[in-house]
Amino acid sequence: MSHDIVPWNTPEPLSGPIGVPLVDLLDRLLATGVVISGDLVIAIADVPLVRLSLHALLSSVNERIPSPWADGGPL
Repeated sequence: MSHDIVPWNTPEPLSGPIGVPLVDLLDRLLATGVVISGDLVIAIADVPLVRLSLHALLSSVNERIPSPWADGGPL
């Protein structure tokens, strides 16, 4: 079984099965950032009782890019 690197920007369509190593996928996603959002509604008899909203940003941290906060951040 060979694990060939799949080019991300190709003008022609890819043929055959496409495999991307999980480490490469996570590296690509964290380098650019990922936004995850979703809603969960708990209802009884079509009456919404509880609504939970999730909004998360996942991104890598680079020490060469300064923090946007003067005091180092909210944490």
